[in-house]
Amino acid sequence: MLNFLNTIINGISLGSIYAIIALGYTMVYGIAKMLNFAHGDVIMVGGYLVYTGMISWGFNPLLAILFACIGCTMLGILTERVAYKPLRGASSNLAVLITAIGVSYFLQNISLLIFTANPKSFTSVITWEGISLADGQLKIQGITIVTIVAGIVVLLALQLFIKRTKAGQAMLAVSEDKGAATLMGIDVNKTISLTFAIGSGLAAIAGALLCSAYPVLTPYTGAMPGIKAFVAAVLGGIGSIPGAMLGGLLLGVAETLSKRYISTQLADAIVFAILIVMLLVRPAGLLGKKLQEKV
Repeated sequence: MLNFLNTIINGISLGSIYAIIALGYTMVYGIAKMLNFAHGDVIMVGGYLVYTGMISWGFNPLLAILFACIGCTMLGILTERVAYKPLRGASSNLAVLITAIGVSYFLQNISLLIFTANPKSFTSVITWEGISLADGQLKIQGITIVTIVAGIVVLLALQLFIKRTKAGQAMLAVSEDKGAATLMGIDVNKTISLTFAIGSGLAAIAGALLCSAYPVLTPYTGAMPGIKAFVAAVLGGIGSIPGAMLGGLLLGVAETLSKRYISTQLADAIVFAILIVMLLVRPAGLLGKKLQEKV
């Protein structure tokens, strides 16, 4: 029973990381109506920035995470301006998708040139050992607790930002109708850039937490977590912030249970099988809304 409970807790921790990453996907899609498949590689950049700040420059963990958030935020804004903004009026989403894949490979290869392919041993940003329960039979690591709390805080902060600030209301307006938002005096370009900035900043936090839980950093670190986070966003209902959180948690728990009780080799296959079943049963996701296409 304790082993099962420990597996669930670890799954929630992993799911919280997926959820933070998925929030970046779902915000960009909900507002700009595009899938930024380079988002996973921004996680990797965030991990390297934290690593560089702590190891090379001697930053404390909080300062290193802040440095990574600033760097990834600037990267998100630059990527949107250079790669995606010129394609905003494209007649097909295929051009945007191909560009996103190109940006992903560009970031990976730049990281290969700068940091080489040799894995880096990542020092955890959390030094707290955690807590012991049930007379020491159940130990919850500090990074696990901090990751779960961070996921909850990020979700609440985003919800408050969207509902209580003018910038958040502008994002809602742009997500509903860009043309109408422009007529209302909302700067659509600025709003989309802000969305990329927030999503990329969250990716830096996710990168720090991911590399602290799984302390090996390579130029491909963000690839698979990025894909799984996209699955989480679709599972919860892409475009829905609570849906991204729910999808991430469910996916994390499903993955850890699969690895423990079925097979570590089949865990990823099970994750994607869950996506296929969800698309067949409920294409809009758990909390997604069905779109009415006007003729």
